[in-house]
Amino acid sequence: LALTLTALKSTVAYFYTPSDLRELSSPPAGLIRLGGLVAPGSVKFGDDESAAVNFIIRDETAETPVSYEGILPDLFREGQGVVVQGRLQHGRLIASEVLAKHDENYMPKEVADALKEQGRWKEGQSP
Repeated sequence: LALTLTALKSTVAYFYTPSDLRELSSPPAGLIRLGGLVAPGSVKFGDDESAAVNFIIRDETAETPVSYEGILPDLFREGQGVVVQGRLQHGRLIASEVLAKHDENYMPKEVADALKEQGRWKEGQSP
């Protein structure tokens, strides 16, 4: 049982918003999920030989820089709701996975729930 719990704990990724990360007294160790909106004007691609991209995920009150090396989902764009998974290094999330969803009205459920919990949810937004 202890071995199973240890293995499970090492694969669990807790969900945070940029505001959540800012409020922590120490950064989380291990794998995390970060959700919010891709900040307009923040997407910067590497050179032609690299699949590297840097961007900022924001919520109402905070921003977190993200670095990712790989092919972005077709639906990834500025202003879009995303969830990224990775590890924090010196205040920057080094992402191993980027998830983007359908249209400009889509808000990932985890992000919508976090906004509701923070009292920042506007009725009529699509979860």
